[in-house]
Amino acid sequence: MASAALGCLFVLSCGAQKETGEKNQETNNTSANIEITPTPLPKKDNDVNADDNHSEEKSHKRVPIPSAEELAKLPPDGGPKYNRLVFEQSPYLLQHAGNPINWYPWGEEAFEKARKEDKPVFLSVGYTTCHWCHVMEHESFEDEEVAALMNKWFVCVKVDREERPDIDNVYMSVTQMMTGRGGWPMTVVMTPDKKPFFAGTYFPKQSRFGSTGMMELLPQLNDAWKNQRPKVGEVTTAIVAQLAEVSGVQPGETLDESAFRAAFAGFKRSYDSVNGGFGERPKFPTAHNLSFLLRHHARFDEESALAMVENTLTKIRLGGVYDHVGLGIHRYSTDERWFLPHFEKMLYDQALFVVANLECYQASDNERYADFAREVLTYVMRDMTDTEGGFYSAEDADSEGEEGKFYVWTKDEVSTILGKEKAERFMKVYNFTDEGTFIEEATGERTGTNVPFLQATLDVVARQLDIEETVLRKELASSRKALFEAREKRMHPQKDDKILTDWNGLMISAFAQAAQALDDKDYLAVARKAADYCLTTLKRKDGRLLKRARNGNAGLPAHLEDYAFMIHGLVDLYQASFETRYLKEALALADLTLKHFWDKEGAGFFLTANDGEKLLVRAMESYDGAIPSGNSIMALNLVRLARATGRTAYEEKAQALVQAFAGAIARSGQGHTQWLSALDFAMGPSLEIVIAGDLESKEAQAMLKTVRQRFLPNKVLLFREEGENPAIVELAPFLENQVAIDGKATAYVCREQVCENPVTTAKALAELLDKQNAKP
Repeated sequence: MASAALGCLFVLSCGAQKETGEKNQETNNTSANIEITPTPLPKKDNDVNADDNHSEEKSHKRVPIPSAEELAKLPPDGGPKYNRLVFEQSPYLLQHAGNPINWYPWGEEAFEKARKEDKPVFLSVGYTTCHWCHVMEHESFEDEEVAALMNKWFVCVKVDREERPDIDNVYMSVTQMMTGRGGWPMTVVMTPDKKPFFAGTYFPKQSRFGSTGMMELLPQLNDAWKNQRPKVGEVTTAIVAQLAEVSGVQPGETLDESAFRAAFAGFKRSYDSVNGGFGERPKFPTAHNLSFLLRHHARFDEESALAMVENTLTKIRLGGVYDHVGLGIHRYSTDERWFLPHFEKMLYDQALFVVANLECYQASDNERYADFAREVLTYVMRDMTDTEGGFYSAEDADSEGEEGKFYVWTKDEVSTILGKEKAERFMKVYNFTDEGTFIEEATGERTGTNVPFLQATLDVVARQLDIEETVLRKELASSRKALFEAREKRMHPQKDDKILTDWNGLMISAFAQAAQALDDKDYLAVARKAADYCLTTLKRKDGRLLKRARNGNAGLPAHLEDYAFMIHGLVDLYQASFETRYLKEALALADLTLKHFWDKEGAGFFLTANDGEKLLVRAMESYDGAIPSGNSIMALNLVRLARATGRTAYEEKAQALVQAFAGAIARSGQGHTQWLSALDFAMGPSLEIVIAGDLESKEAQAMLKTVRQRFLPNKVLLFREEGENPAIVELAPFLENQVAIDGKATAYVCREQVCENPVTTAKALAELLDKQNAKP
């Protein structure tokens, strides 16, 4: 029989594989004695999915969730039709409320039951839009035979990773240590005191194609618990000890410009000059990497960095990973050409993609990227915005039990909707074929349906078709509109309508930055409404944040990312609106973050607050994965707030924070690009720009436009209103003497604590900025 570590090697990639970076460790051999039969790892991520049984997921039907009135009549365990998850707010947990498994939400009730009955805890972690979570649910969790074994031998707990990133972080680290990789659905089996002894991801009901099945796995886990308890104890002790070692800071020598150059060299080596992006398939947008490259271009005048970003953004926009009919970006591409996506749409991807396009527009002065940003913002306003102002979390990949069904087309469907002539042009431009371009991932077979994508920009396509570009654009816009209206009549993918504080912070930032770069007050209104919603609904009376809201119910303790991303969004919103209340809120939240999350015995921010639930470890996260880490965003927040207000204590904390993770940043710059962007700001040159006068005056607006049309990532922009003791002076006392001269709008520009003479025209300000923005 094999080791537990080897037994855990049937971790299988589930479509939503975590971008592990430096965390992708070798298998931990400390758990070498539990006798569980191993299953080899697949050669490729999607080899595991190639089975005929996957097609059964198409008939997947969930039990309808009861109304509020019906819910109030149910017993605490959910009754015969439901389990305890029926009382939860998370759309992901509610998806499993009708499973025959006796699921519990994470909480003391479940672990107390495990202790009393001397059973291990079967923990399953996922999220609403995870395709392979849906597959495992249908194949295993809806199956009566699997459920019978799970209910008999385990206490079963479900967690939404988006609501509880702290739990996800700890046990994903365990999964990576025990298996060398990780993904969702995540499966961990642990003792009643939450110590893990087994980890994996997706498991079908029956073993097949190198995939260990639940009907084989569950009896082995039960045997290990009942007959190998001392060895289970040895494994848990070793895992917890190793977890403590990897959960803290990773200090190193003081970072300098060599960190930027090393990260850029890594991107240059992995850059796909043909298709854009980096590395091979699958390809993720990971837009904060592109934002770093734009800063590298600005710092070193490195034209190839800008070219990488422009090509990558363009190829993403051309590819099937972009929704050409309904707008918005899908989660990632399964191929190197950005053609075949995993179809879920995540709010954070929209936000980060918008920001990268806005910054590329400023850096390149190419209107194409402004248009890309506008399109994604249109999608978010139309489909992802609650009437009260907050932003929803995601849209699923699946509808009617099939991944991508909502988004793909047959040629006959398009011809019926558009008519023969327009349909032929549309299908030629968007590369439709009779056999279909959409390939079913599970089988590798073409489906007869097509994912619209472009092989070139429309100016090139127009020349190829010998048609005026304006004529082609107008016709295609009309065709896309007709297809969109027809698509709206289809069954939509499920929308995860919970409003998460952290992702809303990112989206507020995107709309606020768009309001500035595109000079659009409508975007400012959207950002303001969302921020006001969050600061009202997702903030407690004591000023601390809550994690999520849904259906009028706000709750759960906020984590580091919630504070960090909301501060980030509020600072951007202040710079877009100059309403001091947003800067004041950002400062208050920064102080709360330092009070409740800062490591007072060292440095760095913990993922959870000092009065939060105690897990195996109080983790710190540094890796900038699909989303930047809370620590890296807080480093940037502290620098920006220090430069904006003159509060040097924030700058000192930022320096200690970067130093705490300097070793990790130096070893893996490509996995810490948001850190490098923060370091770029901190190292300078940075600009402090103050405009004083009447905000609505023509000259003040001209000055603001002069600042905002330039790519000046390392700036703080403040506005001092006319009159004595305006509100901004209370927050930034150094503005007391920076006033309008002779009643004219006046700009003050400082670079590295050295200030130029004030100027009173937009032209003079432009000249000053261009001089001050010279390379260091």
